[in-house]
Amino acid sequence: MALIPGILAKARTASLPRILIVGGGAGGLQLATRLGSTLGRRGQAHIVLVDRLPTHFWKPLLHEAASGHRDPASHTIEYAAQAKRYGFEFVQGELKSVDRARRVATIGAVLDNDGTQIVPQREVPYHDLVLAVGSVTNFFNVPGAARHALPLEHVGHAEDFRKRFLAACAKINHLADAPGAPLVRPVCINVIGAGATGVELAAALRHAVGQLAAYRFRALDPDRDVQIRLIEGTARVLPVLDPRISARTRAQLERLHIEVLTDTRVASVEEDAIVTSTGAVLPADMTIWAAGVAGPAMLRTIEGLALSASNQVIVTDTLQTPDDPHVFAFGDCAACPAGGSSRYLPPRAQVAHQQAVYLSQAFARRIAGKPVAGFVFRDSGTVVSLGESGALYQADLRVRDRSVIVDGLAASGLYRLLYRKHLLGVHGTRHTLLQTLGQFLQRYNRPSIKLH
Repeated sequence: MALIPGILAKARTASLPRILIVGGGAGGLQLATRLGSTLGRRGQAHIVLVDRLPTHFWKPLLHEAASGHRDPASHTIEYAAQAKRYGFEFVQGELKSVDRARRVATIGAVLDNDGTQIVPQREVPYHDLVLAVGSVTNFFNVPGAARHALPLEHVGHAEDFRKRFLAACAKINHLADAPGAPLVRPVCINVIGAGATGVELAAALRHAVGQLAAYRFRALDPDRDVQIRLIEGTARVLPVLDPRISARTRAQLERLHIEVLTDTRVASVEEDAIVTSTGAVLPADMTIWAAGVAGPAMLRTIEGLALSASNQVIVTDTLQTPDDPHVFAFGDCAACPAGGSSRYLPPRAQVAHQQAVYLSQAFARRIAGKPVAGFVFRDSGTVVSLGESGALYQADLRVRDRSVIVDGLAASGLYRLLYRKHLLGVHGTRHTLLQTLGQFLQRYNRPSIKLH
């Protein structure tokens, strides 16, 4: 009896090598898209992407979502739609365990908002497993930090912070608007960690307060009623960048009336205060932690997986684990050697992007029986946005042994191009142009900040 087309297609797919990508972040989604549109479409491999959420949001934009400057609903990508368009399969669920001997990954059940099970726990076999599970907030065991400080790992965290921020501004606006109102203590927002995320968030929040005052909270004095404090344990903001860019950034932050505290280590985080290592008590209505990342705890459940001190998967220059050539890791969750040195590449979006491109080519070469060279990272520079105050860009071109620093309109343009580059990697030229046009037109129909 002849097989019906659906059964025939399933039989053909089952015979192909299955590349299972866990994590649909910037790197994972791009890798699945590239492999699906090449190996998947050509019938050379079955590409499967797993993520616990149904949609993707580019993580470097989370500070804009948290401040209300970017509506996540207009910038998410639905994994199922992306899978249909580019020839891969999407499986929703969280990675629970990996049986490397059987080459099987266990994917957790999918639940609705009230905890009712929608899809049960499943086992998904693989030929090659690619871990792209990103990173989580590293609280460095600071007492109270995990309980009282908000992380900024995904859209849910950004929305939670934005709503609390909006409510705090509404409350103090009401108090300031009352007849004969006395001066009240300002809303105190503490951002712990003055790396790129912390700096960008602090600047975005200061601009957001001014916009909220202009649109909605007319009694709110942005400088008097909202205090934004940026706390850094090292000697300067943006400590991994050139000291010149750190100095310029700090000066700009202080012009925005953001209090910058360097050489200030957090000893504990309380519900309404931060206690420093010197015993100083800093008032806090909201505290957000942007001081470091680590690999997700679930990586420790994979037996035999070598992990770094930051709980990242240790990989070789081919992004494979040293003792299992069928397990790969890249992006924030991977400890990848930096140019043959003892250091690891930093958790940055451009690292994940380049590794996704590399892996898409490496898998194609492996299937074709060709040799695969090691991954080489090429730093294209770092750009830090200060919102309406512009941006700063650093490139380590080492002209006269110094980094090249660009600011003004050129740096702002480079910052905007980063997101478009990400969209090109997952959408291609036509869809990116259409989406860019749609977002450009929306700017004229909506306020510059989310007001509810």
